[in-house]
Parts: sequence; structure tokens; C-alpha cells
Amino acid sequence: MNNKNLQTTIVGGGCFWCTEAVFQEVKGIENVVSGYTGGKAPGRPTYREVCSGLSGYAEVVKVTFDANVISYEDILVIFMTTHDPTTLNKQGADRGTQYRSVIYYCNEKQKGIAEIILKELAQYYKDPIVTELSEATTFYEAEKEHQDFYKNNPNYGYCNFVIEPKLTKLRQLHSDKLK
Repeated sequence: MNNKNLQTTIVGGGCFWCTEAVFQEVKGIENVVSGYTGGKAPGRPTYREVCSGLSGYAEVVKVTFDANVISYEDILVIFMTTHDPTTLNKQGADRGTQYRSVIYYCNEKQKGIAEIILKELAQYYKDPIVTELSEATTFYEAEKEHQDFYKNNPNYGYCNFVIEPKLTKLRQLHSDKLK
């Protein structure tokens, strides 16, 4: 008997490698897929096109979670506290609209919850939150080499210098939510 209550959300907090690595450590997360959404360029986007900043697409992760184990609210709080939601189109050295902070809601209930979370968390930041809140559009899975990037490349320089600090922050702030 399957008592899972599987739901999906899509978020972008800079490079998808970072966001993917964070959510892969969280209890109740069933699957995390790196990909692209939010653009208007025709056809299926490629990593190169998205990195150009001209396609309008954002690097995002599609998170499938068991709502009986972790709430959508908790997912958003983890997301918002493991990247900088106050920098427009920038996370660390990654710059451009493809690295924007964004929550793509999949239904009106998610939209309402996201609005509340964004408002509640604003008081904890010195600068205004610039996280975009948009309706989910077509999600395109990123190329195979971008899936499970941190797991497959733990010694890669970017992983050590950019992803590791985000994972440390996750472990410090949300230890009760880890697998």
C-alpha cells in the first residue's frame, strides 16, 4: 500500500547544481531533476543557450516530494534560506537572468503559500527579497551531464567552493529535515 502524497514544485536559486544538491539531502524529497523553464525562445533549450542569458530560461530544479513527510512550506523555507533571495539575477559569481531567484508554482494553493512565505521571510533579510513568483510553464530536463552533478563530481572546484557552503548552511539551519 502506497501512502505517499506526491507533489511537485519548481524553483531556481542560481546554478541548478547547487539547488539540486541541497534538495537531494532533504527528507521526503523523492526526486530532483535539473532543468530549464520560464523562457520564451522557441524549441528545446540547451545548456549553452540558457547560459548565454538570451533565451529567457532559468536554471531550475523540479522537486517531487511526499507532502506526508515534508510540507511545501518547509521546502520553500529551505529554498529561501540556502541561496540569496535578495540579489537580482545573481548568485555568487553566477550572473544573468538564467540565475534568477524564482518560485514556479504549480497551482493556486502553492501560489498562496509562496506569497505568505515570501512575506514572512522578508523580515529576516536586510535587503528586499527579489525572488520572482511565476506560474509554472513547460519544464525541460537538462542534459544528462547536469543531473546529479554534485554526487558525480564532488571534487570539482565549483562543488567545493560554491555548493559545499550551501550544504553546510542547510545542515546548520535545517538538520531536522535531513535524510
